[in-house]
Amino acid sequence: MRLSRFRTFIAFGLALLLSACGGGGGGNAGFAGFSNPPASSPGSSDADTDPPVTPPGPITPRVACASLAGMSLAAAQIGLATGDATVNSAVEVAANEPGNVLGAHCRVRGSIQPVDPNAPAINFAVNLPQQWNQKVIHFGGGGFNGRLIDGTETIRFGPPGKPAPLALGYATFGDDSGHQSSSITDGRFAANDEALANYGGQSLKKTHDVALLLARAHYGSEPKKAYFLGTSTGGRDALAYIQRWPGDYDGVIANEPALNYSGTRLSNVAVGRALYANGGAGWVNVAKTLLVQRTVLQACDRLDGASDGIVSNVESCRQLNTQILASLRCSGGTDNGDGCLSDPQLASIRAIESPLVFTSYALANGVRRAGGYNILEGALVAGPYTTRDLGSRPVPANPATSADANMYVTGDQWVKFFVTRIEAFDSLGFDPLDPGPYAARVTEVSAITDATNPQLGPFLSRGGRLILLHGLADEVISPNSTIDYYQQLIATVGQDAVDRGVRFYTVPGMGHGTGVFIPAWDSLAALEGWVEGGLAPATGVAMDSVAGSFGRTRPLCQFPAWPKYRGSGSLDAAINYSCVQEAGDPLACPNLPAAATHYKGGNSSGEELDVLVDPSMMAYTVTIDASLQRAAGTQRSGTLIAQGNCSYGSTENGAVFSFAAGGVLQGGVAAPAGSSFLPLVAFRNTFENAATPTVFNPVANIFNAVGVQQGTGGTAAHAAAVRLRNAGTFQYCRDPVTGRFMIYDPNCTQTEKGYISWTAARGAFDVYTTSPTGGATTTGGTLSGSMVIGLVNGAAVPLHLVRESTANQGMRLLAIQQSLAPGAADGVYAVASVQGETREATVAGSSFNLGGAAAVLGYDTPVVGVVQADAGRPGNFIFNQGVLGFVSTSGSNAALELGVRH
Repeated sequence: MRLSRFRTFIAFGLALLLSACGGGGGGNAGFAGFSNPPASSPGSSDADTDPPVTPPGPITPRVACASLAGMSLAAAQIGLATGDATVNSAVEVAANEPGNVLGAHCRVRGSIQPVDPNAPAINFAVNLPQQWNQKVIHFGGGGFNGRLIDGTETIRFGPPGKPAPLALGYATFGDDSGHQSSSITDGRFAANDEALANYGGQSLKKTHDVALLLARAHYGSEPKKAYFLGTSTGGRDALAYIQRWPGDYDGVIANEPALNYSGTRLSNVAVGRALYANGGAGWVNVAKTLLVQRTVLQACDRLDGASDGIVSNVESCRQLNTQILASLRCSGGTDNGDGCLSDPQLASIRAIESPLVFTSYALANGVRRAGGYNILEGALVAGPYTTRDLGSRPVPANPATSADANMYVTGDQWVKFFVTRIEAFDSLGFDPLDPGPYAARVTEVSAITDATNPQLGPFLSRGGRLILLHGLADEVISPNSTIDYYQQLIATVGQDAVDRGVRFYTVPGMGHGTGVFIPAWDSLAALEGWVEGGLAPATGVAMDSVAGSFGRTRPLCQFPAWPKYRGSGSLDAAINYSCVQEAGDPLACPNLPAAATHYKGGNSSGEELDVLVDPSMMAYTVTIDASLQRAAGTQRSGTLIAQGNCSYGSTENGAVFSFAAGGVLQGGVAAPAGSSFLPLVAFRNTFENAATPTVFNPVANIFNAVGVQQGTGGTAAHAAAVRLRNAGTFQYCRDPVTGRFMIYDPNCTQTEKGYISWTAARGAFDVYTTSPTGGATTTGGTLSGSMVIGLVNGAAVPLHLVRESTANQGMRLLAIQQSLAPGAADGVYAVASVQGETREATVAGSSFNLGGAAAVLGYDTPVVGVVQADAGRPGNFIFNQGVLGFVSTSGSNAALELGVRH
C-alpha cells in the first residue's frame, strides 16, 4: 500500500511539474526542481501592482488529507542533499473540533532523513487549511531550536485578538531545525556537521521544498504568495533564507534577528569572562544591576521630552555613559555594598555595553564587530520586566546553568559544541578576540550560521519586501548588530533599493520579547499591503502590550528616527509624539550662565539665600542670608554633575539643581540637621526698589499663593489669594469655609496684612506683619520674614519667605490670579518636595504624571489661575513663568512641591 501511494504521488507530482512549466501558476514561490520566472516575465507576480488575493471558498483537494499520510518524497525532489522525506501523519481537523480556533485544516507532520546516519532527522509540520487563501507562511525558530515550530502560532508582536495566519487561510509550516531537544539553550547537536548545517539554515530550505510539494499535491495549484515570519533565531532564519535562496519568498518579517550569530556568542563569552574573572570579582548581583538600571532611567528617561519609563533618545543617552558610570563607582573602586559598583563590576557593565571589535580575524562576510547591549541606554537585565539576569552566583558551573548569567549560558554552549567540540571545555579560557588555534573554526562556523550577507539585490530586484524590527533595549540579541547590518545593506545595494524594499523599525523600551514597551502591531497586514497592494508601510502605530501599561501607543519609527514627545497631550497617545532623528548633547544646557552668576531666592524653611554658580568649575556656593535655624553667612559648597536636560546632581543630600529659561534656578540645600535637603528656588534677576518714595507698580497685582508652614506644631499646607499693592502693602485672604483659595476680596475675614521694605544689604525685601484689622499701613508691624521678587521674562514671580517663629516658618510661591487655559503650562518639570525628594513631572493638557503617578487636571478650579488634580494626586497647582508650585489637599499629608520647566 505504501509503495502504491508513493508511485501515485510521484505521478501526480510530474503532472504538476508539466503544468507549472506552462506558466499558469502565476506565483513567485518556487521549490526544488522548479525555477522561478523572472520578475518581468509573463505570468509572474508583480509585487507593486498585484491586488490583494481574495480568499476563496472551500477547496476540493486533489489529494485528500488522509491520503497524504505515509507518503514519501524522494531526496531528489528536495533542493539540498538529504534523505527522503516521510509524512508520518495527516489528520483532518474539523472546524468545530473542541478547542480548535484555527478553522478546518489538514494537520500534517513528518520527518526528513539525514545523509549522515549519525545526524538527527528534521521534523516538520505543515498545515493545509480547507479555505486556502492561496498563500503560505513559513515560521522560523528560536534559540538553539530543537522544538518543532508547528505553524499554528499567532503573529509575533501582533495585535491582540488577531487570528493566527492558519485561521486566516494561510497554509503554514515550520520545523525543529534538524535536531530535537527539550531546551532551546542546548547546543549539543552542533557537534554533528549535518545537524549544524541544518541549524545554520539548510533545514529551512528542505522544509520549504517539502511543504510546497505537499501543498501542491493537496490543492493542485501553486501558492500565489509566500511569506517568511521569524523572531530572534527565526529572524536570522528569515534573513539567511533570502540571502541564500532569494527566489522562494515574496515578503519577509525578521523581528529582533540574531543575524550576527557568531558575533553574539563571542560577545556572550566576553561578558562571562568579565563577570567571572578573578573569582567573580566582576560579577554584578541583582541589586547592583537594578541600581545601574535606575541610574540610567533617571539620567535618560526625560531626553525624549516625556517621563514615561522609556529611554527613547538612545544615542543622546549614550553620551552620558561616562557620567553614569562615574556616579556608580564605589569610593576607592572597592566593593562597598549594593549602593555602588567596584571597578571590576564597572568593567563588566562596560563589557555588556561595548561592541566587541575583532582585530585579529574576521567573521563571515567580513564582519569585524558585534554590537554591545544598551544596558546604559535602557536595556534591562534584571527586574520585573525581564526573565533574564546576570545569575545568582559569582562563580559559574561548567557547563553554565540557569543559575549563571543568561548571556554566558548560550556563549558557553556555543564554545563547547559549535567551535571546540569539547564538552568539558572551560569557556572562560576562550578569548573571543584571539581564539588562537580555533580562529579558523570560528570563521567556518560563522559562514554556516550567520545571516550577515548584505547582498540582498537578487531578493529585492524581483520585488521581495523585508520588514525588520528590533527593540533598542534588547538584552539577548544586540540591536546594534542589526543596525550595523542595515547600514551595510545600504552600502551594498544602495539607498534607493533599500527605500523601495526594506523597512527597519527600532522600538525604544523593547527587550527580547520583554521590556517596558512590547509593541503590538499588524506586521503581516503591513507586509501583505506592501507585497500585494504596492502600499509601502510608513510610520505605524504600536500598542504597548505590557500588563502595567497595556494600551498606550507610540509611533513605530523607522531607523534612525525615534519618538519624541511634542510637549502637550497625553503621554500615552502616539499622536502626541513625532519621529525625529535628532541626537543632541544631553549635557549641554542653554540656561547655564556663561560666567559666575548669583541667584537670589529662598528655601522651604523660609531661609533667604544666595546661590553662586561658577560654570567654569561646575561649582556652586549656597550662602544663607537670613534664617531662624542657622547663622547668617553659613555656606554650603559643592560641584555640579550633569544629568541632562539642564539638571545637575549635587552634594546636597541628593538635591538636583535645574536651570530653567528666564534665569530660574531650582535646587536644594542640605537641611540644618539630618540627611535631607530643603528645596529652593532662586532668580538671576530680581525686582529692586530703593527709590524714594518706593513704587511697586511694576510688580503689584492680585495673586494666588501656595506654600508650606513648618515648625514645632508640624507641617501645614498654605493656599490663599493675596494682593500686593502699589505702596508695597499686602493682604492675604483665605476662604472662610475651606481655609484655602478664594477670589481676592479686600473685606475677607480670614486675612493677613503687612508691607515689604527694601533691604539693599541682602538684596531682598523685609516683610512686616501688621494688624489684620484696620487699613493698610507701611509703618510699624512685626518683622516676620522676607520676600524675593524674581523677574522672569520681565514678569514678577514673588517668593514670600516666612520666618515668624520656630512655630511658623516656610515658603509661599505666588502666581497671578487670572484664567489659565489647558496647555498653557505644558512641559516637563524638575520637581523637589519638602520631604527631600527630587522627581520629574509632566504636564500635558489635562494629564499630569509625577514619577509614574498619574492624575487628571481641572483648570481654573477652585478659582481662576489654580489647577486642581484629582484623586490620583490630590492637590492644587499654580504656574508662573515656568515655575510650578503644588500643595496637597490632604491635611494629614501636607506637602509643598516646587518645580521648574526644563
